[in-house]
Amino acid sequence: MSSQLTGQRRGEWLELMPGKLPLPASGDRFEAALGWLEGVLGLPPKLQRMLEAEQGIKLAGDRLRLRLFPPRTSQYEPMLPEFPLQILYEDDFCLVVHKPVGVKVHPDGQSRQPTLANIVAAIYSERGEHVAPEHIHRLDEFTSGPVLYAKNTYAQLKLDAAMARKEIGRVYVALVQGTVSPALRVIDQPIGKDRHHKSRRRVSPTGQRAVTHIELIEAYPAASLVRLTLETGRTHQIRVHMSHAGYPLIGDALYGGSTKLLSHQALHGESLSFAHPLTGETLSVSDPWPASWEALREQLQG
Repeated sequence: MSSQLTGQRRGEWLELMPGKLPLPASGDRFEAALGWLEGVLGLPPKLQRMLEAEQGIKLAGDRLRLRLFPPRTSQYEPMLPEFPLQILYEDDFCLVVHKPVGVKVHPDGQSRQPTLANIVAAIYSERGEHVAPEHIHRLDEFTSGPVLYAKNTYAQLKLDAAMARKEIGRVYVALVQGTVSPALRVIDQPIGKDRHHKSRRRVSPTGQRAVTHIELIEAYPAASLVRLTLETGRTHQIRVHMSHAGYPLIGDALYGGSTKLLSHQALHGESLSFAHPLTGETLSVSDPWPASWEALREQLQG
C-alpha cells in the first residue's frame, strides 16, 4: 500500500481518488476498482466481500467510495469512570487511550467496576457518535499505558493482521528489584502455563517462544529502572522474564516481587507504534510515566 494514500471521510463513506485505473481485458471499470482496492489499498478480502454484498463500494467518475463508517453500537455497557479517560491519539480509524492502574481492558463477568471497554463506550455515547471501537491488544489490570483501538471493521482487520505479524511496537518501563547488569540486553526464553498456579506463567522448554529486549536506564542501591521492548507478546511476558532473570518487578507478588513500596507491579507502557491502517504512516504514541513513580524513584535512590 502506498504510504501517501489518503482519503476523505464523507459521512458513512470514505472517498478515495485512485486516479486513472488500467482496465482489465473485460473493460469493466468496477473490476478495475476491485483490483486497485486489493493491490493498492490492501482491502482485506473478507471486508471486500461484505462491502460488495451490501453495495458498499461505489464508483463516481474518478472517485471511489467505500462505506467504512456504518453506525455501530458497542457490545459493552457505557460506564463513566471516576476520572476522565485520557485520549492519547484519535482519528476516524484509530483510538489510543491511557489505561490507568487497576482498570481491566474488558469485562470478565466477575466485577461490576467499569473496564476500559465500558469507559470507551461511554465516550462515544456521551458524544452521540455510533462508534464501537475494539481493542487490538491488552494490558494486565495493574499495568498502566496506552491501549490501541480500531474504530471500524477496516481498521480492525488491518491492525489485527499487523499485530499477528508482530508489527505493532510496544515499549515498557519497569522498576525491578536488584541491580540489573548493563550486559543483560535480551531474554530469549519460552513461556508456558504454570500447572501449579492457574494465574501464573513460567519459563518452560515446552512453552511458546518469548523475546524481551532490555535497556538499563537507572541503577539504585538495590533496584533498577529498565526499558523493555517486546519482540513477542506472551501473557505476563515481562513479569515472567524479569523474575526468571532474578529481577522481579517491584510490587509483583505473583512473581516474587516485594509489595513493601508498591502494592502492584511497577510496569508502565511507555509508547506504542504502528502503521496507520489507511495511510501506512508510522505513528508513535507516548504515554508519560506515572506521576507516583517520581516519589518511588527518590525512595529507591535513598
